[in-house]
Amino acid sequence: MTKCMTEGSPLRLIMNFALPLLLGNLFQQTYNMVDAAIVGQTLGADALAGVGASSSVQFLVLGFCIGIACGFAVPVAQAFGANELPLMRRYIWHSVVLTVCFAAALTVLCVLLCPAILHLLQTPDSIFPMAYQYLLVIFIGIPCTLLYNLCSSVLRAVGDSRTPFYFLAFSAFLNIGLDFFCILVLGWGVAGAAIATVFSQGLSGVLCVVLIFRKFRVLIPSKNERTMSRQIAGRTLAMGVPMGLQYSITAIGSMVMQSANNSLGSVYVSGFTAGMKIKQFTMCPFDALATSVSTFCSQNLGAGHIDRIRRGIRIGFIAGVLYGLGIGVFMILFGRTLSMLFVSAKYGSVLDASAKYLRCMGFFYWVLGLLNVARYTTQGLGYSNRAIFSGVTEMIARCFVSFVFVPYFGYTAICFADQTAWVAASCYIVPTLFFCVKECRAKFQKKLVQ
Repeated sequence: MTKCMTEGSPLRLIMNFALPLLLGNLFQQTYNMVDAAIVGQTLGADALAGVGASSSVQFLVLGFCIGIACGFAVPVAQAFGANELPLMRRYIWHSVVLTVCFAAALTVLCVLLCPAILHLLQTPDSIFPMAYQYLLVIFIGIPCTLLYNLCSSVLRAVGDSRTPFYFLAFSAFLNIGLDFFCILVLGWGVAGAAIATVFSQGLSGVLCVVLIFRKFRVLIPSKNERTMSRQIAGRTLAMGVPMGLQYSITAIGSMVMQSANNSLGSVYVSGFTAGMKIKQFTMCPFDALATSVSTFCSQNLGAGHIDRIRRGIRIGFIAGVLYGLGIGVFMILFGRTLSMLFVSAKYGSVLDASAKYLRCMGFFYWVLGLLNVARYTTQGLGYSNRAIFSGVTEMIARCFVSFVFVPYFGYTAICFADQTAWVAASCYIVPTLFFCVKECRAKFQKKLVQ
């Protein structure tokens, strides 16, 4: 069911929209964690390192896929908020065509470059074969990632965050079952974990498409609306590509940090991997809240309700900071215990490394509440080109720490690289967001005068 967010209590609308998003993100991270837990507990710490050795490049590629899908949905949300449904459907059609092109190009390129990428990351020889198997399957599954994320982004753009959650929940449970079957029964090792993930996400995307055709006919372009326009394609790309690049540029800094950490040995690779899985899980509320605020602001921009945009941003900031403070304390106190989900107690040095990473991060977790809301909302207002510089700032900060401090302070520097990036990016994107809102108000007032 579509949902207009231009009327009613901003707090209630944002939280009601965010809840299914949060549950969906948690399910997604659950099956990612299950991959790591089954691999680490059944195949050993080296296999876990093999899965985690390429986590940054997965974020680079898959993050770009997620970013362009989210970006393509921005003009959809704005057109929906303005009640311009034929224009909305034309944006959807252009998004589909462009997504197919990106899927074909990215899959071929990444599959061919897979070995070179792992060598670039300084992946240790002892885990290289497992890292290659896992990453190759993930790259082959790029079309599945794009399919699900485009469908879910379009549905969220028109106010429906529940349908994507239902399919993601189904995908999560299917993935858990396939993990056990592919790894423990078929004996496919780390490749089995990747196959389970790709197949589950692909099936979820296909089912989402089927439901859209059956229940969301308002989103299906008519024959006359299925024509390409240079202007609409240009605006769609102008929203999607910068958002995808923002994810990817952020990931470049993570790749540099990953490479620096890989050079420290498999113990720190395993510890870092376990810590990253926990980090990704605890970041789910940040992403859900930021996406909700962004959608709320996009629809209200289309309707010209600037004051509601300001109220939505304020709610997002307060909720994000409060959650960051609470979960940060939890990570500081219980990081080592949480790490035992992925690493057996007999690997004490790996657990210590993971606990240190989480403990150092916990003190700065609240910053993500500001960063994510500001970044996503800036993109949702149509300023993807400005939001991309927050990713550039993160990249520079992570590279600086990796190149300058890791050689002297080793893993301790790795443990503070993310926080340095978050603080630096927030110093740019938060003031930028308020400037963008001011510009939106000026444009709307000018349009009223005309």
